[in-house]
Amino acid sequence: MFPSTPVSTRGVLARMRRVLAFGSVAAMLLLGAAPAQAQSAAEMFKDADLTLGEQLIRQHRCTECHTRRVGGDGSGIYRPAGRISTPGFLRGMVEQCNTELNLGMFPDEVSSVAAVLNRQWYRFK
Repeated sequence: MFPSTPVSTRGVLARMRRVLAFGSVAAMLLLGAAPAQAQSAAEMFKDADLTLGEQLIRQHRCTECHTRRVGGDGSGIYRPAGRISTPGFLRGMVEQCNTELNLGMFPDEVSSVAAVLNRQWYRFK
């Protein structure tokens, strides 16, 4: 028999969100990231609105979240040991934040944020 322990709805929902976020990232990597990895940053971000990207970074308080996660000024989250090595993976990580935090950004907005991060931190060609 299973011990009768109360089940926390909050805990179940948190686990479900993590599974869904992981699943969406895995699906993105399997289905969408392979072609995107082959694209150059110039191709991937050619229609990106950098002003909108900067506005969204401020609006969603990305820097504050990164500071909580890695400390310091939050910039330590960028370029961790080769984890993000292509423009496609950069965009995928922004999409992961969008999904995980339920930010509600549209694909073009995700691309705009990724383009700002590329310009400021990654500088993919």
